[in-house]
Amino acid sequence: MTISVTMRNALGAMVVLAASCMTTPSTSAAEITVMSGGAPQEVLAVLTPQFEKQTGHTVKYSFAVISALRQKLDAGEKTDMVLLPLPAVEAYVKSGKLRADGWARLGNVGINVIVRQGAPMPDISSPETFRKALLEARSVVHATPAATPSGAHMAKVIEQLGISDAMKDKVVHRPALDGGVELVAKGEADIGMYPASEVAHVKEVTIVGPLPASLQLNILYTAAVTTDNPSPEPALAFVKFLSDPANRVHWKDAGFDPAGN
Repeated sequence: MTISVTMRNALGAMVVLAASCMTTPSTSAAEITVMSGGAPQEVLAVLTPQFEKQTGHTVKYSFAVISALRQKLDAGEKTDMVLLPLPAVEAYVKSGKLRADGWARLGNVGINVIVRQGAPMPDISSPETFRKALLEARSVVHATPAATPSGAHMAKVIEQLGISDAMKDKVVHRPALDGGVELVAKGEADIGMYPASEVAHVKEVTIVGPLPASLQLNILYTAAVTTDNPSPEPALAFVKFLSDPANRVHWKDAGFDPAGN
């Protein structure tokens, strides 16, 4: 049996096409826009390239403090999905801005105390010793109370410890995204207090440890897709990828504890 040149060329073209389909991303690959707080930034830098390689989709982030993200969402700014603390996601699901299906818990992050690398380590083992460390510091820095959950919490902690007046001239309000951690690294602030994920691998600072348990705040980060996303499937797939138990090691390495149920 003989095969004509035309038939042979056609078969060759089919083989090339099949191989191409197996080795290149789908032509339906999408750009996924994401609004996120700063806490997951490090783990997202690890996981996002993996997701993009697997799916052919690309992910474009807008990182900002939580208050700024909420202002954008409330003003109607469009995004495909968000990464926010649980209370914010629950509120937007209730108001109809976020889908009630397909959202996921990603991880819990607490607040760590940091000092400049090489500086003496203060005793923060109890509320009393932490209070003493704050009073003895020349200056301390944490996120702006109106901007982030950790900033609001630290303002309450200082009030709870009864040292608001003593600390009012020592406290600098600056989110990690705006250079707060760098103030500690440069020695411009003696003590910093930020979510663990925002200081986990900063070489110029030393993590003293978490806040005393009775003063701690656990921020549960979640991911959800917006209801006005016209093609939600890629974003839903990204939420599923981020919350995949196989990726738990990356969240832990970035300072997050398991999310629980």
